[in-house]
Amino acid sequence: MNTPGQFRFRRLRRSDSLRRLVRETRLHVDDFILPLFVEEGIDEPVPIASMPGVVRHTEEGLAQAVQRAWASGIKAVILFGVSRHKDGQGSDTWSRQGLMARSIATAKAAQPQMVVISDNCFCEYTDHGHCGVVVEDDVDNDATLANLARQAVVAAEAGVDMIAPSGMMDGTVGVLREALDGAGFQHIPIMSYSSKFASAFYGPFRDAVDSSFKGSRDTYQMDVANGREALAESLRDEQEGADILMVKPGIAFLDVLHGIRQRSSRPLAVYQVSGEYAMIKAAAAAGVIDERAVVMESLGAFKRAGADLIITYFAEQAAGWLQQG
Repeated sequence: MNTPGQFRFRRLRRSDSLRRLVRETRLHVDDFILPLFVEEGIDEPVPIASMPGVVRHTEEGLAQAVQRAWASGIKAVILFGVSRHKDGQGSDTWSRQGLMARSIATAKAAQPQMVVISDNCFCEYTDHGHCGVVVEDDVDNDATLANLARQAVVAAEAGVDMIAPSGMMDGTVGVLREALDGAGFQHIPIMSYSSKFASAFYGPFRDAVDSSFKGSRDTYQMDVANGREALAESLRDEQEGADILMVKPGIAFLDVLHGIRQRSSRPLAVYQVSGEYAMIKAAAAAGVIDERAVVMESLGAFKRAGADLIITYFAEQAAGWLQQG
């Protein structure tokens, strides 16, 4: 029975207009960062079978992809290279004529107002597929840091707007901040993959970047069971000078995202990774879920947990859905 004066939650759910009026969490196209894959040596876009709707762009086609994203309202892209010049260290990434530098320059020329972010790692550029210099079957932390510093400066010289180191080497942010500042790029922000887990959700990404990766990244990426360590990792990167912190993957680590939000005032990003994208696409293709509803619900969950920015392969679709209301 309802007694006089008793509050009823359902009163504010009676119509769509009422629900929208009191909605706590809102998505906006400005929240999205679109990942783009760029492959050298191809004449046509290459579809990624495990990620329906996502392609490896040609170098020439990257410009059109950036312009299309901008026209949809997206203000930032993050670039991943698919190199044909791999070696043991990923040296193509610190060449001023290499794929990373060329892609950054192409993206900036295509739309100068677009925020162009470089994924700073080596897994797409090494013949072993690991994220740095391998010594005795393990990635050498400090040797990798030295190469990352060279890579970051080349990215800045090419015109990048933001550096995003993703290799999970200890001390990365401090080393990159020193390198960028020393080269006169004090204005370039660092978005650190500060809590990046050794996750099973990355499988399709390895198809996307044609990685020959074998073995495990468990010695440098985080144990998926560790929440307190994830918080400590992100707070350490903040101390070293990270401008934006990131949690990767997304949906399985909302508790981590929320925990960092409670302890840090830095802008916080989340990466809805390839496996999350592929699962939604597969379930939608099987007719067991409503793709649009599930995508928007998952993106809303990231915002509700504390994310300010969302890196997602659904960025262009979600931008269109938001415009449709």
